[in-house]
Amino acid sequence: MTTFRGETDFRHDQVPKVGILLTNLGTPDAPTPSALRRYLKEFLSDPRVVELPRWKWWPILNLIVLNTRPKASAKLYQTVWTNEGSPLLTITRQQAAGVGAQLRARLGSPFAVAIGMRYGNPAIRAGLDELRQQGCRRILVLPLYPQYSASTTGSTFDAVTQELSTWRWVPELRTIHKYHDDPGYIGALADSIRELWKKDGAPEKLLFSFHGIPQRYFDGGDPYPCECQKTARRVSEAMGLSKDRYIVAFQSLFGREEWIKPYTASTVEAMGKAGVKSLDVICPGFSADCLETLEEIDGENRQIFMAAGGESFRYIPALNSRPDHVRALADVICRNLDGWCLPAGQWDEEKARREADISRQRANDLAALSLGADGGYGT
Repeated sequence: MTTFRGETDFRHDQVPKVGILLTNLGTPDAPTPSALRRYLKEFLSDPRVVELPRWKWWPILNLIVLNTRPKASAKLYQTVWTNEGSPLLTITRQQAAGVGAQLRARLGSPFAVAIGMRYGNPAIRAGLDELRQQGCRRILVLPLYPQYSASTTGSTFDAVTQELSTWRWVPELRTIHKYHDDPGYIGALADSIRELWKKDGAPEKLLFSFHGIPQRYFDGGDPYPCECQKTARRVSEAMGLSKDRYIVAFQSLFGREEWIKPYTASTVEAMGKAGVKSLDVICPGFSADCLETLEEIDGENRQIFMAAGGESFRYIPALNSRPDHVRALADVICRNLDGWCLPAGQWDEEKARREADISRQRANDLAALSLGADGGYGT
């Protein structure tokens, strides 16, 4: 027998809210081998991430990967860990706070903002439960992946629908699949580059590095590489860059199969050997700095470029909680809340409270009417 959750949470006198769930990939609970093993097992067990038959992948994962990778990954996480914990989680919380402040200035209708990580904690289930407990009967989900991929955004929606399948009263649901060409997002990226160049000068080359996916995922219809290329093109157009000033590449390879090319590590090495002396790298697919940007790009790829003959390597930070980035996210959210929320100044809180009180009184009257003197119905 299926047991559904949430059946005792509804109150007739509660004014319904709109919930906004911001999600990201996730992070281990600590930079330790045991925490990394738990995290990697959850991450790499997702069939959206590793599209192999379970009979083939499970022995590799449990006998090889989870016995070797956690220790090495823990050492890498230790290089980026902060006093507040994981950079990704810390920044996501800052983004949620910033988005909440933006929405309070724009919306009159009641709302709540929560975060949820696809893997690790706080989980998507916890974020949705937080919104449910606050009386959210409509929920908008924004995965903080500008470019859509089945292995990121698609997997997020899997987790959301799986959790909602356990709720007795399923809320209205809207999802945002991508914002790779949103003007505010493109403008924030361009401004982050301009600020650095105005301060310290422009490099010979600009590299847009995105997280990679296996080539067969793209061959199977995943639009991700095309959306990455469009993001880079829009940013370069906004900055007036010629095509010979920038290049797009893909990082974070895993396993032995072919991934979409060109690879970031090979690209920075080739540029160094070809005589490029100054290189800036930006990672537009990451809404928040994390291991893949701070250690892989600003650490590993910096070393590769310098060893190949480069002289100046600068990593341009992710947009993180920059005010223009937060505004862009709020813009995307507000467009997708159309019809669900009223602007500031148009929401009548007193009227909503009166309607909720009337609803509660009617429910009480019906409850009293349904139980007669003998405990029967309608007598």
